[in-house]
Amino acid sequence: MRIGEVARRTGISQRALRYYEEQGLLRPVRRPSGYREYRETDVRAVRNIRTLMAAGLHSATIAEVLPCMAEDGEEMVPACPELATILNADRDRISTAINDLQAARAILDAIIAAAMRAESARSEQRYTDQAQCRGPVTRAELDQPGPPKLFGRASTKTPATVSTSAAASL
Repeated sequence: MRIGEVARRTGISQRALRYYEEQGLLRPVRRPSGYREYRETDVRAVRNIRTLMAAGLHSATIAEVLPCMAEDGEEMVPACPELATILNADRDRISTAINDLQAARAILDAIIAAAMRAESARSEQRYTDQAQCRGPVTRAELDQPGPPKLFGRASTKTPATVSTSAAASL
């Protein structure tokens, strides 16, 4: 079958299939015309490659591991004794990456918590500042849109109009 048919049956792009070939993961037969001719075993191999990639293995490791894999129904099983050593090394690499990501998340969590505390403190300061200007004020009043209310009335004067009217009275 041709590359388009394999792509359709496996859900993998033609470009990915060519990449797998470049990496030595697939070895389609080349016709005299240069076209790639894939076999049914290549379709199964693509599914196995995708499974191993989903498990976090790199293409170089997959190239090493794939010949040592056999199929038991829908499941892949090891066929070479040294496979466990290779897979354990990759599992350790993945475990280290997970630990590093968890540490990075903990740092981000601490930064986010500090930012939330700072925002809360700023909000409380605004509440206190406005309460000092006009007496008791509720949280709902502070959260309403529009100009701030001073002494029970909405202020309609901007700093520019306040300074203009102050200058006019002199």
